Amino acid sequence: MSDDIILDIRNVTKKFPGVTALSDVSIKIRRGEIHGLCGENGAGKSTLMKILSGVYPYGTYEGEVFYNDEELRLEHSSIRHASELGISIVHQELTLVPSMTVGENVYLGKEPVERKVINWNKLYSDTDKILARYNLDVKSHAVVRTLGVGKMQMVEIAKALSEDAKVLILDEPTSALNEVEIRKLMEILAVLKTNGVTIIYITHKLNELFRITDSVTVLRDGETVTTQPTQNLTEEKLVQHMVGRQMKERFPKGSRQPGEIIFEVENLHAEDPTDPSRKVVNGVNFNLRRGEILGIAGLMGSGRTELVTTIFGEYGKITGGKLILEKQDLRINSARDAIEHGISLVPEDRKGQGLVLMQSILKNISLPNLNQFAGFFRLDKDAELQASLHQAKSLAIKAPNLQASCNTLSGGNQQKVVIAKWLMSRPRILIMDDPTRGVDVGAKYEIYKLMNELAERGVSIIMISSELEEVLGMSDRVMVMHEGQSNGTLDVATATQEKIMALATGIDSHKNN
Repeated sequence: MSDDIILDIRNVTKKFPGVTALSDVSIKIRRGEIHGLCGENGAGKSTLMKILSGVYPYGTYEGEVFYNDEELRLEHSSIRHASELGISIVHQELTLVPSMTVGENVYLGKEPVERKVINWNKLYSDTDKILARYNLDVKSHAVVRTLGVGKMQMVEIAKALSEDAKVLILDEPTSALNEVEIRKLMEILAVLKTNGVTIIYITHKLNELFRITDSVTVLRDGETVTTQPTQNLTEEKLVQHMVGRQMKERFPKGSRQPGEIIFEVENLHAEDPTDPSRKVVNGVNFNLRRGEILGIAGLMGSGRTELVTTIFGEYGKITGGKLILEKQDLRINSARDAIEHGISLVPEDRKGQGLVLMQSILKNISLPNLNQFAGFFRLDKDAELQASLHQAKSLAIKAPNLQASCNTLSGGNQQKVVIAKWLMSRPRILIMDDPTRGVDVGAKYEIYKLMNELAERGVSIIMISSELEEVLGMSDRVMVMHEGQSNGTLDVATATQEKIMALATGIDSHKNN
């Protein structure tokens, strides 16, 4: 093996009952490079990373993995074994203990001990050295629950580096970060690379691959499609490799024609129900037209999610302002009220708020719509099945049948189930909070097409997105939030990422709707 190859994955195949997750996968990863790994959900990325990090130990797969010129044979307690060898993974779902300090989290389970007592001075001084070496902007004595998501991500990286990681696997590291935090992460990765750390970077955000990686491997249906230097690729080529077909445009353009104003928010104010001193919505104004897609942009903490969940009756206590639906004042005190008025919400956290993961697709789709199938002391199960089946087919949910548990589905199909259940409620207004977060490029395209179709049928859509490209690609207008306020609404024909960021950071103000 060449001296500059740190990981050599040779003809790896991993099978589960009835499914081949990986089929003859071969990849070479160079020492000290940032290597992107992409593919649609179900392509095999997570399975491969679980082999490298020891979740699936040696003997449970076919093929060979060579690490530093020696075959990687991770056996019992293999996750710890992988860490000891210098292979660490930072998962998309953070695994920190919120009540502990940064230092306690970094050395959890491997605290420095002298005479059977933890040496706290050494623990914190060693943490400080790691944080300083890699420019991680966080304090070792800070309690994790007081940190933002971006700094929690830094703690996870410090935790991995405390094992003297030679290979660091990052799984969707920016899925919950804002643009400022993403920029900081990119700076940290550059420092890690300079220090000789090899990084495997998994993401659905194609622009990040071109921003930070040296080379990219694409997996599709468990097979290696290509490995190329990033500079040899374009977004169009990358998408084609991922989905196996040409996609003429990332954001399909529908033929919608927004009509009259049907919903208005006037000077809305709301407080945190658990802390009345905290104003989560602090003067928001916007209107929504029939058949329009209105994008809501803003930095994390700007109040976007708080706004839409308040409108849906599930978060803030409204203390001022008005909601007006078709020229009638609207009072919403619960999600049930919102649904009865034709307002539905696809939440940001599909696993925590959108689905009952252990339940079937059928039960998840029909759950908020059971009144449609209720008779005298009985539920019309045939009608429930037919209506759910219709929604599943129209959204092309990929599953063996409607009895499949939602926790067995890919992220894109889970999101389709959430959308399906709210479409069954026949909404006039559909609120979608980061609807393509953690969803692969093919599933994103399907969701975009569905949004266009709904808008063409007269459904009005409010879409929050952390991706400015998505906001500009899918919206008719963009309302930008800053510190709980609406800081302006832009027509998409004249909007740019720079204009949106100026409003989102409070540099500019454009109050006209």
